[in-house]
Amino acid sequence: MASGQQWVLVEMVQAFYEAPAYHLILEGILILWIIRLLFSKTYKLQERSDLTEKEKEELIEEWQPEPLVPPVSKDHPSLNYDVVTGPPSHKIIVNGKECINFASFNFLGLLDSERVKLKALSSLKKYGVGTCGPRGFYGTFDVHLELEERLAKFMGTEEAIIYSYGFATIASAIPAYSKRGDIIFVDEAACFSIQKGLQASRSFIKYFKHNDMEDLERLLKEQEIEDQKNPRKAKVIRRFIVVEGLYINTADLCPLPQLVKLKYRYKVRIFLEESMSFGVLGEHGRGVTEHFGVNIDDIDLISANMENALASIGGFCCGRSFVIDHQRLSGQGYCFSASLPPMLAAAAIEALNIMEEDPGLFRVLRDKCKHVHKALQGTPGLKVIGEPLAPALHLQLENSSGSRTDDLKLLRAIVDYSLDRQIALTLARYLDKEERFLPPPSIRVVVTVEQTQDEIQTAAQCIREAALKILK
Repeated sequence: MASGQQWVLVEMVQAFYEAPAYHLILEGILILWIIRLLFSKTYKLQERSDLTEKEKEELIEEWQPEPLVPPVSKDHPSLNYDVVTGPPSHKIIVNGKECINFASFNFLGLLDSERVKLKALSSLKKYGVGTCGPRGFYGTFDVHLELEERLAKFMGTEEAIIYSYGFATIASAIPAYSKRGDIIFVDEAACFSIQKGLQASRSFIKYFKHNDMEDLERLLKEQEIEDQKNPRKAKVIRRFIVVEGLYINTADLCPLPQLVKLKYRYKVRIFLEESMSFGVLGEHGRGVTEHFGVNIDDIDLISANMENALASIGGFCCGRSFVIDHQRLSGQGYCFSASLPPMLAAAAIEALNIMEEDPGLFRVLRDKCKHVHKALQGTPGLKVIGEPLAPALHLQLENSSGSRTDDLKLLRAIVDYSLDRQIALTLARYLDKEERFLPPPSIRVVVTVEQTQDEIQTAAQCIREAALKILK
């Protein structure tokens, strides 16, 4: 044993003599640096002059902390809101005045359905109000599983997953699949919930011009060229296209057939947000895939909220089973939020029953959307933004004043004029400093199946009168 240790020592000495000079110098410098770090002080005491008590008091009195939040004007729209009394149904009471509702996303009028109300009340008596736990911790009720099964069957997909908050649905779904280093191609007009999902994913985001397939293909070609430079890296990068079926900020349709062609040509995945098109478009209300006749299996993930057509709360995603099951482990809104209250799940199931039993609702809604779109044409000083099939249109100023604040005041004056005459409208609201591409100010006009032809004409005439008076 001793001879073996002696032999190792001899080898070490021999290696020391054979080592290059620069190697020895570098090791010597490192050893000296380590010794210095071990014995030097970690910090130096700063020299300071002692202050008298009077000087300390003066400094304290002079110090002013920076505001926790930036100053906000008292007349900011978010601090001066209209108050609703009672349900936001066809007739809504705003600031104590009964009005015809052209503001709430109750497209199919199911918020007023007695069947839905009775089902929710029955569920409330059975389960109580809330769940007090996420789906993985005693927050999964039988009505949740039934609703997921019914949604999957309605949409024609293998599986569905429900969330307790509509906004969190797509905002949770995107980062569940797309991670740091992946690439997402997204439309500039994407809604705020999509934008939050993009931020949470920490992926590389490439925006293409709104509904401009040539611009999207340009970006896809550029990425294809980049991938060819480094094939090994390209193999591990996932690529997604994220679009809305019917854009809430522009009220127009995405060109889904062209998107599907680009998907297969450039090998990307499509995430489709259908909150505004679910329960609206298609012969049976299945959304933009049914509207265009696109095979739903060509879409990798579909998401929508249940707060519009279904008149409930929450949202859902649907697709293939292996895709959806991944969200049960990775969807932040699913894993960490209390599950959907059972009475709201029961209400959504009953709303689905009505949609399946009476597909004529969708034809009625489409006809009224076209009527409203036509009735609003030619309003002086205002232009109609959106498709004739869109249930939520925008009215924008034809000629901006050049100031967003002044434009909002003009549009708000039109809303107030209409409200005084029992027509409830609303401004489209945005977080100005948070939006990636801030849309122009607008009045949002929402269409529902409950609005009569006379009410639509009355509203259009009221808006026309307000525009003539205020925008003269």
